[in-house]
Amino acid sequence: MLKSKTTIHDIAKELNITAATVSRALNGNQAISERTRIAVEDMARKLNYNPNKLAASLRTGKTFTVGVLVPAADRSFFGSIIRGIEEELTQAGYSVIVAQTYEGQQAEIKAIETLLRLQVDGIMASVSKNTQRYEHFESVLKEGIPLLFFDNIWKNMAVSSVTIDDYLGAYRATIHLLEQGCRRIVHLAGLQTSYVYQERLRGYQAALRDWGMQSDPSLVVDCISEVSAGRQVAARVLDITPQVDGVCSSSDFAALGLLQELQAKGCRIPHDIALVGFANEPFTEYVSPALSTVDQCTRHMGYTTARLFLDELSAKVKFVPRSMVLQPELIIRASSKRV
Repeated sequence: MLKSKTTIHDIAKELNITAATVSRALNGNQAISERTRIAVEDMARKLNYNPNKLAASLRTGKTFTVGVLVPAADRSFFGSIIRGIEEELTQAGYSVIVAQTYEGQQAEIKAIETLLRLQVDGIMASVSKNTQRYEHFESVLKEGIPLLFFDNIWKNMAVSSVTIDDYLGAYRATIHLLEQGCRRIVHLAGLQTSYVYQERLRGYQAALRDWGMQSDPSLVVDCISEVSAGRQVAARVLDITPQVDGVCSSSDFAALGLLQELQAKGCRIPHDIALVGFANEPFTEYVSPALSTVDQCTRHMGYTTARLFLDELSAKVKFVPRSMVLQPELIIRASSKRV
């Protein structure tokens, strides 16, 4: 004989509350107290409760799924953001569908089309750094589906966004190098089609200006966020005269490649060249010397993005998009610490 499936009525009976209260608690309704929510979730696990998503979808018109677009899920930066989003949305009864764009506009367009066909209840996206057109994002809004940006955003669209203060991160990194005695500081600049890298370049330039120094265009070196790219620009960095004594990189990956190649050429880090990356990738702590970097609060970025989505869904009146800017943290390690 088949065992009957646990329902919200079974949970309600065990806790001596109504089925409606159980339903609201499992769906993250803010009117339910934290104590009740925890009790309901604990009992649901104890009774092996599995919600009937199909029935809920037919009843509410929702699929309880959310699409998340990232350039590459295997990078710890985006993996940590996805984890933050999932942890927050799972508590509210949502599942997450992750799509990778590989920093390509066409892959991004296809991912949006797929998610719309799947009738997701919302889309959260870190915009591809190579995206030049944005009609595919506008199509999401035309469908009446909540759209949110995080990390790399398109500022000309009235949707909620969560970013790190990239300007401030690069500003603090450059000031730190100046405080260490560096006076010829190279900036490894990412793709300037990206708002993220535009802001990091602007922060670097502002720090020099506030220190009473002019920004030298010859010290801004284009370098994408790849280890191989960092290696390739090492010779160019060393050829710059007068001699470079500091590098503020817009990327940890580029900084790692540069670090390896400079060391192979006999350069002492940080004695000859002090180096700071950006992102606080896990490897930065374990290379030698350990890489100074800017932490981007990735898990918190994921939580905040998910909370904005849930706030938009639960809004009783027309939702006004919000832009949340998180504060970065400069992590000083051996690669830049001279004094």
